Amino acid sequence: MTSGQPEMRASDAERERVAEVLRDAVAEGRLDMEEFDQRLDAVYKARTHGELEPLVRDLPVPGTGPAASVAPSAPPASSGTPASWRARIGGPASSRGAFAFWGGFGRKGTWTVGRRFTGFAMMAGGEIDLREARFEDRDTVIRCFAIMGGIAVTVPPGLDVNVRGVGFMGGFGERGTAESSEPVAPDAPRVTITGFALMGGVDVERKITRAERQRLKEARKQEKLARKNETDPPRELG
Repeated sequence: MTSGQPEMRASDAERERVAEVLRDAVAEGRLDMEEFDQRLDAVYKARTHGELEPLVRDLPVPGTGPAASVAPSAPPASSGTPASWRARIGGPASSRGAFAFWGGFGRKGTWTVGRRFTGFAMMAGGEIDLREARFEDRDTVIRCFAIMGGIAVTVPPGLDVNVRGVGFMGGFGERGTAESSEPVAPDAPRVTITGFALMGGVDVERKITRAERQRLKEARKQEKLARKNETDPPRELG
């Protein structure tokens, strides 16, 4: 018998909490990659708590024994906070390099970058996205070589990044946006990006995820609404 009450809608923040539980579970060997991909896809398609709950019902909260919950709680830490970084360091690398010639390569989503990673693109393009990546070691060196091609490296706010590459008849540099500015987290991995670009480019960009951008947009909307309610006194009836 149902209560007739509409089921609670899930927020982006709650979806992100469930996604983090799944990432921890695959890192601990509780889920294989096929299960992880299926559940993660279902997380981002979920619209209600009832759709999220079964995805983590058989998994513990990271560092504890009880099953994970999707019930609303305090706002989750952003992708760059120390708590989340600690959970993203360690485990075997899923990739230590990528090569593209007259084509392209991509490393993005949930993957584990090796402590030494080499990307090479010749008359081609490459994409290295670290926003949802795990790290084999806290100190990581990514070497990028672009010859008449380009490699785009996307890093999240809060990550400790040092860009040392050289561009010859090309460019090798870092850029960011106002929305991605955030102090380096104390426990964040240290990533050194080095190499060279010859008649090509290596572009390192600080950028937040789509889910984080949506969360910030919603927060700004709520803040604007709160200010409006403060400045507009309630109308008297009658």
